[in-house]
Amino acid sequence: MTKRIRHNGRLTQSRIYLGKFLRMFIFQNDWKVLPLGALIAALVTFVVGANIFKTQEGTQMGVFALVCVSIWNGFFNSIQSVCREREIIKREHRSGLQMGAYIFAQMIYQLLLCVAQTAITLAVCSVAGVTIPADGVVTSWGLLDTGITLFLITYTADMMALMVSSIVRNTTTAMTTMPFLLIFQLIFSGSFFHLSGFADKVKYLTISYWGMNSLCSIGRYNEQPMVALWNMLVKFENIDIEGYTPLKDLLIEMEKNGYRDDFLLWAGQQNGVPEYAAEAGNVIFNWIMLAALLIVFVIVSVVALEFIDRDKR
Repeated sequence: MTKRIRHNGRLTQSRIYLGKFLRMFIFQNDWKVLPLGALIAALVTFVVGANIFKTQEGTQMGVFALVCVSIWNGFFNSIQSVCREREIIKREHRSGLQMGAYIFAQMIYQLLLCVAQTAITLAVCSVAGVTIPADGVVTSWGLLDTGITLFLITYTADMMALMVSSIVRNTTTAMTTMPFLLIFQLIFSGSFFHLSGFADKVKYLTISYWGMNSLCSIGRYNEQPMVALWNMLVKFENIDIEGYTPLKDLLIEMEKNGYRDDFLLWAGQQNGVPEYAAEAGNVIFNWIMLAALLIVFVIVSVVALEFIDRDKR
């Protein structure tokens, strides 16, 4: 009579692998992602932190930088986590490892990392003097709304990198792929590059697009002054028309009578973006889209690893 081999259940396997990942965090220097993330956040906020959430230009540039930091953190967390032990996973899968349990353990471990990185990023922003709105759009606290968004961006990017790591066969390929993924996120964020036709549809598949929308909404982009138009007028203030400088005289008169700030606010209202509306439903929808991308990445990761035994590469 053949004795039936009994394997551990999925929850037990997940617990075992979570313990393994935590030990690797301590003893294999995986903890280095935390100070590295802090350094990147510090460099970014040092350069663009002064005007975030104060002017439209400063908010758009600063938010874009924060999104890049969060995506980079997420990518760096897990881009090598699966492929570096691919042969071990393959052997253990043949011995009864459930790939769903393995990915679930990765999800919990990476979630803890992303929470820590989000907290570090917010702390760095505070030290750098970034003024996060006091009032939230979804919750009563702007800091909480911002933290949720940064976490979702980081965690979704993390799961995207985990998916790539589950598909590729070695760390070299994974690290080569990561810059292209980051560039793709930056180009199709919908912020600094004009997109049209099919390219305009691609942005809906990016983490950066939904992250930018959410943070700009929380930062109340549409209610902020726009300074670019005023600065442009100042550049041409010395245009001479038959011995007169009417534009310069107008600008001086506006400043003298205190109309400059009103003009900046008016310019901001004309430059409003519907996707950046400071409405709870708008922010929640962006969060849902990030969560939807996250779920897709997790499903693809599990499916890719289920076929690991067929990998003859």
